Amino acid sequence: MTLREILLVEDNPDDERLTLRALRKGKVTNEIRIARNGEEALTIVFNADPLPCVVLLDLKLPKINGLEVLRQIRDNERTRLLPVVVLTSSSEDRDIVESYSLGANSYVRKPVEFDRFTEAVSQLGLYWALINQPLPQGMNKP
Repeated sequence: MTLREILLVEDNPDDERLTLRALRKGKVTNEIRIARNGEEALTIVFNADPLPCVVLLDLKLPKINGLEVLRQIRDNERTRLLPVVVLTSSSEDRDIVESYSLGANSYVRKPVEFDRFTEAVSQLGLYWALINQPLPQGMNKP
């Protein structure tokens, strides 16, 4: 069985390193693809075949912000059911409400302490990459 990749959309190099380390610590062996801005994330998603098993999406991104990335993913017939987990430092109510309104599958605030961050990301990776049952191949094509 081939594991589908995880798309991590993160512009902060420190958060990227911590997230990758946490996923590996959690024994997530899926390939991790990195997008460092919203424009790059959309290019990757719309050209992916197969789609990633999950997108871990930061909100504060250059070029196109995370909420617009989420909006465009949900507006596209092929990607509208792609699991998207908002993984951000924002605890603003409007970001949480808007993320869920746009169809985020989950909203996770990045914990400040390293151990809590590692545990949260590890659990996210295990759930979305190994436990969650994705749509069968081809079911997300228009």
